[in-house]
Formats: sequence, C-alpha cells, structure tokens
Amino acid sequence: MDNEDENPVTIPYGGASGLSAEALAGVIDAYILREGTDYGLVETDMDSKRAQVRRQLEAGTAVIRYYPAADHVTIEAQDR
Repeated sequence: MDNEDENPVTIPYGGASGLSAEALAGVIDAYILREGTDYGLVETDMDSKRAQVRRQLEAGTAVIRYYPAADHVTIEAQDR
C-alpha cells in the first residue's frame, strides 16, 4: 500500500477549516449512495440518512477522510 493511503488526511467537519455546506452535502450523499447502508427492516428516506450521518460527524463518532494517492474522500467510523 502507498504511504499516502496509509496516512489519510482528516478533514474537519465544521468551522472555518471545514468543508463548505455544498461540499459537505456532496460528500455525505456520495457516502450514502456508495455504501448502500442497511437501515433495518424499514426503508429510510435520503433526508433521514443524511441527518444520521451529520449527527455522527457532529458527535465525533465519524470523520471525513481524504486519501491523496487515490484522490478519494469518504466517511469512516472514528476510533476512540
């Protein structure tokens, strides 16, 4: 594995150093659509899924990571 892949850049969720609202929405949508997350027996609408991911980012249980070598952005569970 390339060293850049082993050392992703963590992108701040909010504040002045975080992504713009539009970029954040795009990252969240791409993550939801790419991951095909299972939300249980009842189908969850896209707005609810977005809200769940935002809550995880706000709580610090998930982070946005950028992998430079792959030019890839994703959302990952935060190791605590």
